Amino acid sequence: MSKPGRPGAAKKTKSSGRAGTGGNGRQALEGRGPTPKAEDRKGHPAQKARERKEKYEAVAKTTGRKGEFLAPAAKTAGTRGAGARNSASVAKAADASEVLSGRNSVLEALRTKVPATAMYLAARIEMDDRVKEAIALANNRRIPINEVTRPEIDRMTGMDAVHQGIALQVPPYNYEHPMELLDKILDRDQVPLIVALDGITDPRNLGAIIRSVAAFGGQGVVLPQRRSTGVTASAWKTSAGAAARVPVALAGNLTSTLKEFKRRGLFVIGLDGDGSVSLPNLNLATEPLVVVVGSEGKGLSRLVQENCDAVVSIPIGAATESLNAGIAASVALYEIASRRAKA
Repeated sequence: MSKPGRPGAAKKTKSSGRAGTGGNGRQALEGRGPTPKAEDRKGHPAQKARERKEKYEAVAKTTGRKGEFLAPAAKTAGTRGAGARNSASVAKAADASEVLSGRNSVLEALRTKVPATAMYLAARIEMDDRVKEAIALANNRRIPINEVTRPEIDRMTGMDAVHQGIALQVPPYNYEHPMELLDKILDRDQVPLIVALDGITDPRNLGAIIRSVAAFGGQGVVLPQRRSTGVTASAWKTSAGAAARVPVALAGNLTSTLKEFKRRGLFVIGLDGDGSVSLPNLNLATEPLVVVVGSEGKGLSRLVQENCDAVVSIPIGAATESLNAGIAASVALYEIASRRAKA
């Protein structure tokens, strides 16, 4: 005969309870006091932010307002949200042609007001007077400052660049259309003086030519879309601020653009060492002009030369083979400006 009750049920037994500690564990139960503030906890992001703020507070005061301090960039490419946006901005700066690096270069660019979208500092960078001034200038112009790792700066500037822990990102240049450039000149009732570049690949030459155009009354520069340098950070720096005043247009095809300029009443002259017209004998100086400057090595291309109304040479001594493209443009523009002033 089976026993009464639920089949398989475990029989409960009454426990007698465990012995106490006799008061020896009372201190452990009292706790460790109130939780410290986030900025007082070692290793907490708020604590690191406070340290950065204190570190750069003296520099920020030089701007005349409460300064901004370094914002940490994303640590990994896979970070989501705001961190992912910072990581993307670093990735876009990987084109070294649009990133200035090195303490002297960055400081000089900030002094000459080269446009910039962000400045990057390596973590634990050694602070000297150049870095402090760069931070102050960037704060004053409200350029975001990001603290990144040295490998990230290596990637942005190129592994062979000597960045010294600092880099400045320059945005892509906003080019105009050549015919819109001409329309603006005519709307101002000015006699056009435009410089077109044929095969100039050194951005320093471009910067020097932009500076000469600004100095001698030119109204713009035209670049071909292919086989030519663009308005890079190096060109901005060499122009000594003139790139902010002289518009640069981009031509899909330089030969077609020169033909269109001629249809609209402009004369096209090309600078070449073997030109048939000597610069002092140029009779077109007071006319609406496009001055085409060729590369130092190859000169003007065949198609461009065929579309010139005159090919002009600059007289030089026998001991000198040729002039740098930037110098040649400057000499020609000076001569044209002098003739126009006397007209």
